[in-house]
Amino acid sequence: MTLWRIRATVDDRPGYLSVLTASLALRGVNILSLQVQPTEQGAVDDFLVDAPDALDEAELLAAVERGRGRDCWVARSEARGLADQPTRVLGLANRLVRDPDATGEALRALLGADSVSWRPASTGVERGIIGTSMVLADPAGGSYALRRAAPAFTPAEYARAQALVELAATVARRATEQVTLVLPDGGELAVRPAGGDDLAGVLELHEACSPRSRHRRYLGGAGVPRSARLRRLLEPTRGLTLIATSTASDGTAESVVAMANLLGEGDEAEVALLVRDDWQRRGLGSALLRRLAQHADRAGYAALVLHVQAENTPMLRTLRRLARPSSTERDGALLTLTVPLAVPAPVLREGPALTPGG
Repeated sequence: MTLWRIRATVDDRPGYLSVLTASLALRGVNILSLQVQPTEQGAVDDFLVDAPDALDEAELLAAVERGRGRDCWVARSEARGLADQPTRVLGLANRLVRDPDATGEALRALLGADSVSWRPASTGVERGIIGTSMVLADPAGGSYALRRAAPAFTPAEYARAQALVELAATVARRATEQVTLVLPDGGELAVRPAGGDDLAGVLELHEACSPRSRHRRYLGGAGVPRSARLRRLLEPTRGLTLIATSTASDGTAESVVAMANLLGEGDEAEVALLVRDDWQRRGLGSALLRRLAQHADRAGYAALVLHVQAENTPMLRTLRRLARPSSTERDGALLTLTVPLAVPAPVLREGPALTPGG
């Protein structure tokens, strides 16, 4: 007996699947597993079967067509195909928890893709499936492009793959959580990605900052931004927000003393910092800016952009400490500084050698 994978589309009507399975049974084909994936064209039935050695691909195709199947695809399978789909997906998810950089390899294993490539962030990329091509959004920035010769991808496969990509992004994000930052003067802070539940602490941060510090951060007005705006900054659609927190000497209270925003716009990311006045000039802004730059490098952004008032010498000094080349454009009292990032051209990586850029 020989293991085969068979995929065919049948009308999503009562009895049609039984006609197909009966046609296979008449030729001694034993169905080991079956997945049904609804699509607009009908139900896509994905079989793992054990067929007599005498049956070849052409005979299996003929059996499917006699069973009212269409758009049929048949390929030899291996013993590892005996693991059911939920078990395989859980195994891949476990691998990503241990190594989120293996996202490309996990996608290839999940979908049998011939090629997987990672592309930097771009607003012009359409996510979804077209035949045997698939593009997935990477929450960390950019996208994954997959291709295979056959069969065509289904919406169910797209959903599974997107879930794996989001899991890997979550694991990578949490790997940066609650990092202890030791400042040059010996002060210690916890730095982690922000979330919606940090709104109260961030409001207190803004209220504790001087009007001058708030004006330098938002380049207009010195008041505390509305809660809705702060909530968007805490959970940006694209990018990352970090907060730094200090703990009282008795260990009972935590307060937010700084917020650093990386907001994705096309292939660039805008950066802004707000540090509470009593924590300024201690190296905290430089440390947060370096972490944002490292994240932007991993996410595939082409450049960092900062809008700074010309008189804001502390922020200009912080940027110099980043030790990266930059260009400056001036519009009156406003400076726009652009820091190019070293982003390699998208490379198509085949098979297990793939290492994603995000």
